[in-house]
This record gives sequence, C-alpha cells and structure tokens, in this order.
Amino acid sequence: MASAAEQLAANLNFGALAKADELKKRIWFTLGALLVYRLGTYIPLPGINIDALNDIFKQQQQGVLGLFNMFSGGAVGRLAIFALNIMPYISASIIIQLLTSIVPSLEALKKEGEGGRKVINQYTRYLTVVLATFQAFGIAKGLQGSGNVVTNPGLFFEVSTTITLVGGTMFLMWLGEQITARGIGNGSSLIIFAGIVAELPSAIAGTLELGRQGAVSTLLILGVLVMAAAVIAFIVFMERAQRRLLINYPKRQVGNRVYEGQTSFLPLKLNTSGVIPPIFASSLLLLPTTIAGFSAQQGGTGFLAMVSAYLGHGRPLFMLAYAGLIVFFAFFYTAIVFNPTETADNLKKHGGFIPGIRPGERTAEFIDKVLTRITVLGAGYLVIICMLPELLISQFALPFYFGGTSLLIVVSVTMDTVAQVHGHLLAHQYEGLVKKAKLRGRRR
Repeated sequence: MASAAEQLAANLNFGALAKADELKKRIWFTLGALLVYRLGTYIPLPGINIDALNDIFKQQQQGVLGLFNMFSGGAVGRLAIFALNIMPYISASIIIQLLTSIVPSLEALKKEGEGGRKVINQYTRYLTVVLATFQAFGIAKGLQGSGNVVTNPGLFFEVSTTITLVGGTMFLMWLGEQITARGIGNGSSLIIFAGIVAELPSAIAGTLELGRQGAVSTLLILGVLVMAAAVIAFIVFMERAQRRLLINYPKRQVGNRVYEGQTSFLPLKLNTSGVIPPIFASSLLLLPTTIAGFSAQQGGTGFLAMVSAYLGHGRPLFMLAYAGLIVFFAFFYTAIVFNPTETADNLKKHGGFIPGIRPGERTAEFIDKVLTRITVLGAGYLVIICMLPELLISQFALPFYFGGTSLLIVVSVTMDTVAQVHGHLLAHQYEGLVKKAKLRGRRR
C-alpha cells in the first residue's frame, strides 16, 4: 500500500508552480547561471588563429577533442575561456571520493559530518586547481606545436593561456556550487547538460544537411531518430529500476510507550555507478588515438601509428576495449560509492534486519551478493546503451551528440532535476496543508 507521501505525490498538481515563489526564484537563478556559462563559451582565448584551429579540429573531431567539445558545449572547438569546462572538478571529486575509501584520515573526515565534508570539499578544490593547471599547460604547449594555431607563441602565451583556462574552470566550479545551493538540481551536472543540449540543434542540422547532400540516406536519419527515442525510453526505465530489500524493525519500548514493528525497504539502484563508466572509458580510449592522430599529421610512425590503425575509433579492438572498460568501471565505482558492511552495521544499530538473514556480517554478505548481481545487469545496460550508437558513429560518421553517453547524461540529469522540482512542489503543498491546519486550530 502506498504511503501518504506517495499518494500526495501522485496527486500533485504542477499548476501549483505559480504559487511556489521559492521554487520560481530557484528556477530563474538556475537559468541565469546557465546563461552566464553559455556566454563564456563564446569568449575565445587571446592569440589564436581561428582558421588554423578549425582545420585541425575537423581532422580530430572523432577523437577525445570531439568528446570534450560535446561536454563543453562547443567551447573546445572555439578554444573559449571555458574550454576545460568543469571536467577537472568532476575528475577531482571522483579521485577524492576514491581516496576517501582508501585513506583512513579521509575516511575519518567523512564520518565527522558537516565539518568533515567541508574539509573534503576544500581538498577537492585544491586538486581541481592542480588538474586544471596541468591540463591547461598541456593545451598551451600542444597549441604551439600544432602549426600556425598560435599567432605569437612563447612563454607569455603559455602563462596567459594557463591562467585563463584555470580561472574559467574555477569560475564554473563556483557557479556549479551556487546552482546546487541556490538553484535546482546538481550544478556540475546541469553545466554539462546545458553544453550538450545547446549544441544539439547544430548537430541535428548538420545531420540533415548530410541527408540533403546524399551522404546519409533519409531512411538512416529516420532510423536514428527512432533509435534515439527507443534509447531514451530504455534509459528512463533502467535508471528508475531498483531492487528493494525488505527491512523489518521489531517492536520497541521508549519510556512507557510501545511502538509497533515497522517495515521498510532498502532500495538498490540497478545502475549505481551512473554515467561515470562511459565517461571514463571514452576518455581513456580516445586519448591515445587522438595523440596518435596528431603524431600522424606530423609524420610520426611506429607504436603510435599502430595505435591509430588498430585502436582507432570504430575498430573492433576499440569496441571490445570500450565495452570491457565500461564493465570494469561499473563494478569499480559501485564498490567505491556503496559499502555493504557499513550499510549492514547501520541496520544493526537501529535494530533493522532482513528476514531470514542474520544481522551483521551475514547481512553484509547478502547485500554484497545482491548488489553484484544487479551490477551485472547495470553494466550490461551501459554497454548496450553506449555500443549501439557507437556503431552508427563509426559506420556513418554521425556526431557524438547521438552517442549513448550524451543521451545517458541528458536523460539522467533531466530526471534528477524534475525529481527535485517535484520535491519542492511537494514540500510547498505540505506547507500549505500545515498552514490550513493551524488556521483551523485558531478558529476553534
């Protein structure tokens, strides 16, 4: 039987949005912050030859540059001040999260509550500066060695480019935190989401232009649209899928009152790792192929040429390695973000138990067994979502925007944001009910 909250949520009227002033302020703040981000993606770095940059980018758009350009909303292709986007911050967050489960001091900070969380966030910001500086300096050096892209190469260009790109990343990190605190949804995810969605119309227009020129058949374009709709529906279904473990709480006495036993559920998501496995797998595989592509342009041979030949985008070895890395990161990241032993200990402290399973170590083993089984399904789901569009991209040179990673990010962020809007509306409706109850009590 549905709970009172679930019944209220089912009957929730989104027309209440007009009365929810706090929610409207949050939505407007989020839209304004995303507009500032989009404007920054059109401010180019100084000292760049745009024509030479476009020539190089066209040759490398199927490599890691194309992937990062998709995440940055076209800022990489324009070499804007936000070219690094918020990816260094996301990478730093993941690294710190991994270290939290390995380094005892960080694990102790995590258990300290709000104070420990602030310290961990500060460590994440420091690591973001380090990663962004390393990447920005690498971009500056790479641009100077790429023909006539830089108009005035030298130390000044390297320093100014590094400072500008790092400053852009830190501003986006701050902007994402402001969206999370004062807006709607997760700020970092919404920034990536905005970049993908903003460039989607141009990708669709480019695909339609290929169809008009005869490079891509009309039947293929229709098939891609149908496939995208089917993939979106499949993602929504799988992201909402859960394995609920029944949890019982026995009767307990507090003072002179006896509370009846309660029943609840421990929800385990089918895809606990989210979009992390496809992003990491794509980055790791596309980086060597992009380096090999630059080497081939400069007459490089040997190992890099072999990488370009056998591990190129769309090759069988690339597909196998891509699928394998997705599965690996799905299990690895799930093991990091969900600790069965800690969950079992928390259940034992509060008197909860799984029917038929002894509390403590046996419960942890049971949760770990169930989590492993559903992670197999989750990893398989990610492989299917990411591999099918990859075949189209490799065979017909369609844009990255039709890939599984982009669709997965867009659908997941949309679902999360809608859920938060739904939660604010639900809280607003609860507040209205409480106010009405107080007024009735005063009248009596």
